[in-house]
Amino acid sequence: MTAIADQPTRPAPGPAADEGLARRLKALACTAPLHDLDSRKVNLAGEYASYTMAEVGLAAIDLVTLNMDFDTGADRDIVLARLLPRIAAQNPGRATAEHERVARWVLESLINVGSVDRGFRAVYGTFGPDGEYTRRDYDFKLIEEVPGQDGGVYLRTTDEAVNVLVGALDTDVTSAQIAAEVKLEVLIRRGRLADAQLAAEQARYRTVQYAETLRRALEATRRNVRAVDWMETVPDLIDEALDHIADRYRHENAILTNIRKARDESVDGEHKRRAAELVDIVKDCIRRHTQLQTRLLEAGPLFRAEQDRQAFAAPAARSGIDLYGQLLAPVLTLPLGDATRPTDAFFARATGLRTPVSVRVADLVDLLLTPPVEREHLGAELPEPDLVATPDDSRFSEAQLEAALDLLDLPADAPRRLSGLLADARSRGAALGEDGEDGDGEELAYLVALLAVHAASPPVGTAYRQGEERLLFAVDDGTRLDDPGFGGADLIVGSALLDAVGMAADRKDAKGTGAAG
Repeated sequence: MTAIADQPTRPAPGPAADEGLARRLKALACTAPLHDLDSRKVNLAGEYASYTMAEVGLAAIDLVTLNMDFDTGADRDIVLARLLPRIAAQNPGRATAEHERVARWVLESLINVGSVDRGFRAVYGTFGPDGEYTRRDYDFKLIEEVPGQDGGVYLRTTDEAVNVLVGALDTDVTSAQIAAEVKLEVLIRRGRLADAQLAAEQARYRTVQYAETLRRALEATRRNVRAVDWMETVPDLIDEALDHIADRYRHENAILTNIRKARDESVDGEHKRRAAELVDIVKDCIRRHTQLQTRLLEAGPLFRAEQDRQAFAAPAARSGIDLYGQLLAPVLTLPLGDATRPTDAFFARATGLRTPVSVRVADLVDLLLTPPVEREHLGAELPEPDLVATPDDSRFSEAQLEAALDLLDLPADAPRRLSGLLADARSRGAALGEDGEDGDGEELAYLVALLAVHAASPPVGTAYRQGEERLLFAVDDGTRLDDPGFGGADLIVGSALLDAVGMAADRKDAKGTGAAG
C-alpha cells in the first residue's frame, strides 16, 4: 500500500488522446437512440417484444439516405412502404396494421417527435490543459423533417446518421470516399462480392454526405450571402469536389467493368446475383456524382445571382417611420399630458407580441436547486485591441477640397453653369500648382464635377433636420455640356436658403418683440 501511495500522480491525458476519446464517446452517443428503441418497446401497448427495433431503425436510416435527392428529401410514405417488408419478415403472422404501427413508431422515434427541438443530447467529459475534468453536451439529430419546394414535408438524414451507417464519426469525406473506392476495387478483383457490396454501399453513403455539405452551403447562401465564406471555403470545396468527381468517374467505370466481367465469368448463381446488385449500386453512385457535378457547376452563378438579388433588392413598398421627425420632434413641443397619448400608442404597437412562457415542474426544480454562479464584479477582462493606423489613400487633398467648396460657395441669387465652374477649376488648379501645393487643374475639375452631380439630387430632409443654412442644388435644363474632359448636361448649379433659417429668424424676431413689449 505504501509503494502505491508513494507513486506520483499520473497526469491527465494529452489533447490528442482526449480528442480521440471524445470522438469515440460521440460515436457511442449516435448509436444510443437505436439501442433505446429495443429498451422502450415494452412501453407499447401490445406484444412487440419479438421485434428487433434497432434493426428496423438502421433500415429506416438507410432508406431515408438512399431515397433523398439533392433538392428534396425522402418521402415519408415511400420510406414507410419500403420498411414494411423488413418488419413483416420478423413476424409474418402478425397483422399489417401492427407492422405499420411499428414502422411509424420507429421513424418518429428517430425523428424524436415530442421533444422541443426534436434532437438528442448526450453528456461526455474532457480534460482541459490543466487536467480539470469538464462535462460537455453533445447535441445531434438522426433524421430531420425539412420543407420541400412544393410545400410538402420530407425526411433527411444528418451527418451523424450517415456516420452510424458507415461505422465512423467526423471522417473526412474525400479521404473516406477514396479509401472506399480502392477497397471496393480490390475486393471485386479478388472475387469477394459480399464484402464488395458492403464497401460499395459505404461509398454511396459518402457521396450523399458530400452532396449534403454542398446543399447546406447553397441554402445558407440563399438566406444570407454574407453568412457563407465565398472567398476561400466554398471555392475550395467546389474545386476539391470537382477533382473528386473526376477521380470517382474513372474509378467507378473501371469498377463497373470488373463487376460485369465477374458476373459474366461466374458460374455460381449467388455470385451472379451479388454482381448484378453491385452493378445497380455503382450505377446509382455514378448518377449521384453526375447530379453533384451539375450542382457544383451551378454554384458560382447561383452565388452571383443571390449577391445581386440581396444587394440590389427593391426597397419595401411601405416606407419606415422617421422617429425623429414624426414622433420625437412633435412630442417634445407638447405638454406632458398630451404627449403620453401618442407615445403609448407607438410603444404598444412597436414592441410586438409576447409569447407567454410555460413553466414545467422539472425546469422549476432544476432552477431552484442549481447553485448560483459566482461572477466577477467587473466581468471578464477585455483583450487589448490591436490598432493599426489607416493609410491616407484619398484621391483629393485638403487644399483641393477647400478650393472646390470655395468655387461652389455661390450666392443664392446668382447660379452658374457647370461649364464655367469647370473652367474656373482648371485655372484655380493651375494656380495651386504654381504656389507649390497640390495643384492639378483636371483633378480639381473632376472634384467640382462630382460635387455638382451629387447636388442634382440634394438631401433636403437631412439638411433640414441638421439645421444647415444653405443647400447646393443642380438642375438640368436640357443644355448640352461643351467641355474637353466631360460630357452630358451643362447643369445649372446654385445655392438655396432652407426654410429652417427663415423660421429661426422669425422666432428670434418674435422673442425680441415680446421682450420689447
